Amino acid sequence: QVQLVEPGGGLVQAGGSLRLPCAASGRIGTIRTSGWYRQAPGKQRELVAAITGGSKTNYADSVKGRFTISTDNAENTVYLQMISLKPEDTAVYYCNAGSANFDYWGQGTQVTVSS
Repeated sequence: QVQLVEPGGGLVQAGGSLRLPCAASGRIGTIRTSGWYRQAPGKQRELVAAITGGSKTNYADSVKGRFTISTDNAENTVYLQMISLKPEDTAVYYCNAGSANFDYWGQGTQVTVSS
């Protein structure tokens, strides 16, 4: 089992920045991919950013150049650095960790970008 905790989130003005941490515990050695997803009201959950092997990253087109995913192995934490935030980035953000057989999810954290 892997447990994921996302203590970040909050309200920020358009153009602002925010960093979301996701702390992992448990069977961390089984994790192969870490990522962030988001779900806005009335929309499906979508991939925002993912990182594999600590260095290979991919991003949704809508966040390229604005969001950066990174890992801190010493702290077992995955970060999503968000800059130049837009109102359309408003959503519940979920941390995800994927092993060979299972996907783990955090509880989600609300990010609201005001115009």
